[in-house]
Amino acid sequence: MARLRYVKTAEEVKASREGGAEFLESTVSSIRIVYETHAALHAAAIPQPLEPADRPEMSVTLSHVAMKITPEFTFEIGSAVFGARARYGGQEGTYLITMPMTTEAAVIGGRETFGEPKKIAEIPFSRDGERVSCSVTRMGIPYIEAEGTLGAALEPRQFTEHAFCIKAFPSCQQGVDFDADPLLVRLDWHHDHRTVHVIDGGSLTLTDSPFDPVADLPVRRITRMEYEEGTTQSNGTVLRPLPADWVLPFLHGRYDEMGVVGVEVGAE
Repeated sequence: MARLRYVKTAEEVKASREGGAEFLESTVSSIRIVYETHAALHAAAIPQPLEPADRPEMSVTLSHVAMKITPEFTFEIGSAVFGARARYGGQEGTYLITMPMTTEAAVIGGRETFGEPKKIAEIPFSRDGERVSCSVTRMGIPYIEAEGTLGAALEPRQFTEHAFCIKAFPSCQQGVDFDADPLLVRLDWHHDHRTVHVIDGGSLTLTDSPFDPVADLPVRRITRMEYEEGTTQSNGTVLRPLPADWVLPFLHGRYDEMGVVGVEVGAE
């Protein structure tokens, strides 16, 4: 009988899970930005039971990622992270508002495994000598753009960065919100940065998009902007279930709502 690749044995499922791209170590080049926004907007962007961090700061990381799937095959993607600094139970991290990616595989794996708010986007990342730049474009709108020049070198560093997201699946039944309780997930990103530079004269531009309204959290002041090269490995932990009414005001942001086209920003 011919092999049917849509069905795996228990051993193959286990091996596939252990070698899943979501958990593999990746080689990453990134522009990492922290900026200050308006305190009221920052707090409003964070769902319960998370609390805003002490400073109304947003985190933006724009990356080129290479995952070595096999010795012969390296999976390369563009990646971006946009979120608000928050904390839960004394642990500080970033509440993930949107995570555009360049490939379907990266979007599906991250959304289904961790609940990451991923969407497909164009994310060209460039380093030309000491000049670095990256942008994120969806629906023809370049809504995140960053650039700058590498400055002073910083010490190599190893650290674990935490992020929070909501793992939830909208119900297939009309009139029902979710098929099961949404889950609050903490991500643990283990970084080993071999090369780190301050970025001089850096800029971050957020352009309004009805589909990805990052511009609703405007840049008041950039407090940190760096370039980094190294490796990253991910893992996650479910922290607790969440009531549907805590999640519903925020979850729609991971989908493209065509009804917003043509609606003025701030319109009643």
